[in-house]
Amino acid sequence: MKITDVLAAPSIELQAIQASKDVLLGKMVDLLQEQGSVSDASKVLSVILDRERIMSTGIGHGFAFPHAKSDAVTQPVASLMTLKEPLDYQALDNQPVSLIFMLVCQENAVGLHLRLLSRISRLMSDESFRNKLILAQSKQEVMSIIAEAEDQFE
Repeated sequence: MKITDVLAAPSIELQAIQASKDVLLGKMVDLLQEQGSVSDASKVLSVILDRERIMSTGIGHGFAFPHAKSDAVTQPVASLMTLKEPLDYQALDNQPVSLIFMLVCQENAVGLHLRLLSRISRLMSDESFRNKLILAQSKQEVMSIIAEAEDQFE
């Protein structure tokens, strides 16, 4: 499964106005719900926030990767947000975050969840890829950047 199979253009928000980390994560869950695969947004947000309390998903280099498994989704879903101004996300490298990618899979989809985590992490480890996403001017441009990068891995 490709990232473009779980991320839809309506679930992308570009140049979001900075708010608190929890508010942004709530907005991202709202974006997931618009895909129609979330049966209980409050439950999804709860598992995302619980995961953040255990350890920040701000993995470094201006990127955060909140993720979870929940029975409140019917299929893997993702949302992506770029921020107008970087946010203190309590990232592991203590640097602010400008790019957030959220992934939620079903509880029983452990293998798929791990494969998608790996695929996204591999792409996001490339600084030029992250910069292209941050500078993207449209949702369609984001989808094209991701699709092109994924094609290089095939």
